[in-house]
Amino acid sequence: MNTLVFDIETVPDTELGRRLHGLDGLGDEEVAKAMFARQREKTGSDFLPLHLHKVVAVAVALLETDQRFRVWSLGAPDADEAELVGRFFDGVERYRPVLVSWNGGGFDLPVLHYRALRHGIAARRYWDVGDFDRDWRWNNYFNRFHWRHTDLMDVLSGYQPRAAAPLDEIAAMLGLPGKMGMDGASVWDAYREGRIEAIRDYCEIDVLNTCLVYLRWEVTRGRLDPSAFDAECASIRDYLRDQDKPHLAAFVDAWSGA
Repeated sequence: MNTLVFDIETVPDTELGRRLHGLDGLGDEEVAKAMFARQREKTGSDFLPLHLHKVVAVAVALLETDQRFRVWSLGAPDADEAELVGRFFDGVERYRPVLVSWNGGGFDLPVLHYRALRHGIAARRYWDVGDFDRDWRWNNYFNRFHWRHTDLMDVLSGYQPRAAAPLDEIAAMLGLPGKMGMDGASVWDAYREGRIEAIRDYCEIDVLNTCLVYLRWEVTRGRLDPSAFDAECASIRDYLRDQDKPHLAAFVDAWSGA
């Protein structure tokens, strides 16, 4: 079965914020400031509730059953949110892959759920828990303790929130580059500055880190032997070098291995 590692990047949904808080007449920057301020008053943090996020980038890495590997961002840089979200669910519908994420159960997928609802995007296979296919009753994208969606942060912490770790630090533990050039807190600034390509590159870097953590976990659970792991990593390095993309070349240069 093919494995699809994914990550999303988001910005405040200022259209919804404007509607919820009666901020007609204000620009997006002012609306976002108001949204952050309200959230800070409630929680002490700027991090918005998941239904107030808008998707601006979706990156995926595909590990195919014949050992081919690809990483890319969905849609063109100027694609709107409906296209990005639709492409993600279309891929799930068509290929039925194992999904792999880091905190995808706690962030990425719920955000994608809300945005699919917002845009009326159908994804029957993704939502199926046995209603259409009895074989999906026990192993589906919502069954936490099976692998059709593997949230690595959730699994590696033993499903204990206090044991959860940041991807960047686990990547560093394994000799991987981790964050490069941006972090989640700076995506909104980059978006306002029109640097969507930088956001897409950053999202792809997160996917690469997640993918390589996943392959190491495949070794620890006995599904991949160390020599096969080394071969997978060598193949991925070769692929990244061949893409002639500065952010992927920088990732290879910073990838020391553990």
